[in-house]
Amino acid sequence: MFPAPQGPNSPFGSRILAVFALLATLVALYGCGTVVDKVKLQDTIQASLEDSIHEKIQKVDCPSDQSVDPGATFSCVVVFADDRREVATLEIRNKDADISMIDIKPEN
Repeated sequence: MFPAPQGPNSPFGSRILAVFALLATLVALYGCGTVVDKVKLQDTIQASLEDSIHEKIQKVDCPSDQSVDPGATFSCVVVFADDRREVATLEIRNKDADISMIDIKPEN
């Protein structure tokens, strides 16, 4: 479905496909009219990652003002229990704010 990150710095390996499959089916994250609900999004990303890769996530930080603009992409920072930071790239699929994770990679 989506290409898995490559290289020795990727902590996910083949598990990334499971993450993408889970997050590709995120339920609608309705916001206040035209903005994605930041709290629901962060909670969903954290729970989905913890369930799929069996690693503890300290927190997820997403933008608070992300407009519901179908086709738009944006990034959230995922902080693991060991303080490792990854950047998740997400895409808004439609006007109902259905969101898919399209990539996750180490923060530069």
